[in-house]
Amino acid sequence: MGKVLVLNASYEPLNITSWRRAIVLLIKEKAEQVEHNGKYVYANFPLPTVIRLRQFIHLPHKEISLTRRNILNRDGHSCQYCSYSGDDLTLDHVMPKSRGGSDSWENIVAACVKCNVKKGNRTPQEARMPLHQNPRRPFSSLYFEVNKQVQNGGHQEWRKYMIGL
Repeated sequence: MGKVLVLNASYEPLNITSWRRAIVLLIKEKAEQVEHNGKYVYANFPLPTVIRLRQFIHLPHKEISLTRRNILNRDGHSCQYCSYSGDDLTLDHVMPKSRGGSDSWENIVAACVKCNVKKGNRTPQEARMPLHQNPRRPFSSLYFEVNKQVQNGGHQEWRKYMIGL
């Protein structure tokens, strides 16, 4: 039937759960339905796609490590210059390390080999190769899962809750 995005009482995404667990939370009045997809279960009970907890849950902030895998996930496994998506992606420093660029979320993007070689030791502006989106640090590892669900054509209503991720 699908997955359900769980929001904190402050509308921040907390996790993704099964539709069964979401319905249990709704029946126990621990959560309220925010979005549904028009489908029904259990005698005309709307099937939720987004629920919000009634009580705020405090979660410790967990830093996401800067790894090749996480950068590729953040960038949707596609070149940030030409949108190529394949197995031979590399990582590119937006501001080259030789020119003072750092190893940071805001300076590394996924790039295909062709674009990485073409850009060389220049900035995207100097190479006239604009980025499709500016690189940024993901706020939560949940960002990757929510983004994957949205990118795969499902749960488009989740997109508006990704702002906080």
